[in-house]
Amino acid sequence: MNLKARLTLSFVLLAVLLAGTISCVDLAGEINEQFAATLERAENLRTLASDLVGLSLNRQLSKPLGEAVRDREVSTVLRDTMLASHAIVEIAVLSPENEILADSIPDEIGKFLLPYDDFRPVVTDNGWYGKWRVLRAKKYYQLQQPLGPRNGPPILFVRVVVAPALIKASILPRLEENASVALFSVLGAALVTMLVSAVAFRPLSRLRRQIESMTSGENPSEAAADAKAATDDLSVISSRVAQLGLQLRGAQFDVSDLRGNLGRLLRDLEDAVFLFNREGRLVFASGTMKFIGLDAAALTGKTIAGVFPPETLLGQVIAQAAAAGLAIGRRRVAAGPGAASSAIPSALLSVDPLTAPGGGPSGVLIRLHDPEAQRKLGRQLQTADRLAALSRVSGGVAHEVKNPLNAILLHVEVARAKLAHGDTALEPQMDIISSEILRLDRVVKTFLDFTRPVELNLANVPLDEFVRDLVDLARPQADASRIRVVDERKAEGVEVRIDRDLLKQAVLNIVVNAIEAMPAGGELRLESSASGDTAEIRVSDTGPGIPPDLRDKIFRLYFTTKQKGSGIGLAMAFRIVQLHDGTIDFTSEPGKGTAFFIRLPIAA
Repeated sequence: MNLKARLTLSFVLLAVLLAGTISCVDLAGEINEQFAATLERAENLRTLASDLVGLSLNRQLSKPLGEAVRDREVSTVLRDTMLASHAIVEIAVLSPENEILADSIPDEIGKFLLPYDDFRPVVTDNGWYGKWRVLRAKKYYQLQQPLGPRNGPPILFVRVVVAPALIKASILPRLEENASVALFSVLGAALVTMLVSAVAFRPLSRLRRQIESMTSGENPSEAAADAKAATDDLSVISSRVAQLGLQLRGAQFDVSDLRGNLGRLLRDLEDAVFLFNREGRLVFASGTMKFIGLDAAALTGKTIAGVFPPETLLGQVIAQAAAAGLAIGRRRVAAGPGAASSAIPSALLSVDPLTAPGGGPSGVLIRLHDPEAQRKLGRQLQTADRLAALSRVSGGVAHEVKNPLNAILLHVEVARAKLAHGDTALEPQMDIISSEILRLDRVVKTFLDFTRPVELNLANVPLDEFVRDLVDLARPQADASRIRVVDERKAEGVEVRIDRDLLKQAVLNIVVNAIEAMPAGGELRLESSASGDTAEIRVSDTGPGIPPDLRDKIFRLYFTTKQKGSGIGLAMAFRIVQLHDGTIDFTSEPGKGTAFFIRLPIAA
């Protein structure tokens, strides 16, 4: 659906919404008005009937109460009064036992009339929707007036019975009128909207024709001349598009410079790109030619078979894909007739058929990528990660070494000053210097142990089984600290190649930190999952979180915020994960907790 049709439909729906809303508001007002009028008439009739009964009793004081009320004149007046309102179905004079003594329906005299719900709350406490439901319920309501001595119990009751369902007959004509108005409003809005959109979107149609002329190669100068006098926004844009088409038509590009720059870029990326036209002739070749051992300049004009010999596996795959118009995405193929006969044993091949604007074939784009270059880049990134980790560790060691060295230097100066004054009582200074040397020795030994090459005993281990072992080890300490352990494993059948004991030590360091971060209890969650070629172990807690100013320091050796902490646990965990070609990261939110993510490659 184009923009014009969507906007037209939107305006029509808006008109329908407005007409419907107005009709509903009008209908609600009509319902409220009819109910209020019915209530007013019922109250007037109740008052009138009460006065009539009072006059009849005063006129016949010598007769018994029941006989005086049963006067035929009273029933006749009640009947005539009831007929004045279509929603009033009965007016009755009742004894305290609900026996009918006089009634607008004479046949009901002597019977009993059970009480109904009060009609006043229906009118005053309900909105229009509640009143609409009352109209559909076909239920009776009443207004009642007790009669009797001023300070005594009632001796008679005047009851006016109301049938709200009869009000609907007065509302239906108004509802039909509203429906007719709404229908005509919708039709009128649709007609006006289509006329307005036809005029308003005329510049947009002109803009579309100009863009089509640019893409088809036609001369846009005539359209540009038509748009020069336009002042509205769409017409101005149309004029700019036409001018842009003229500029693009008149612009001249140096194809040789573009080809040279693209070639240098592709050589830097270790890729080879070959573009063949519709006839299968090479029109562009750039990048590294080590895959075929030929010079790019000597290939122009050659066929696909001339560039990629059909006796090679690479040539066969390319010829089949080009003939069938099939796309190939990064498929590993031997580069030469045999793996040993080529400087590049294999290449990652991508074949993309090209189509013309009309839908027919226009050529083939072939790309070759050296997988060894990608692996080399991966190894360089791993080396960079390990060097960065070593830099962080060295920063922590430098901090720990500097403190004892400063203390030793300070007390050497104190000892020198004492000797200069002939004071030979140097035992306190020697004790401090000796303890700081021992402390320095421990720091250096820890660093040597930390950086010493570790021999990994690698084996394929099911990830879910590994996480289950971690949960079993963590549960006793967590239970003692009133911490609930949640175990969520979602990596069934996934294996990782790890040193089980060493990685278990690394993850348990994180688990222990999480438990110690929740001294008042909380929730410890251990999860396993897998996505693509990466497995993940997640350890999260509901502790206080890590302050933002400390987050870039937590993996440093000897850095700790605990009074009795060594600052080795997280640094050791970081190093062990690095040794497994994995990554470790975390997220933390103050007051809500911390989550550590350990990601490892899935075993082949």
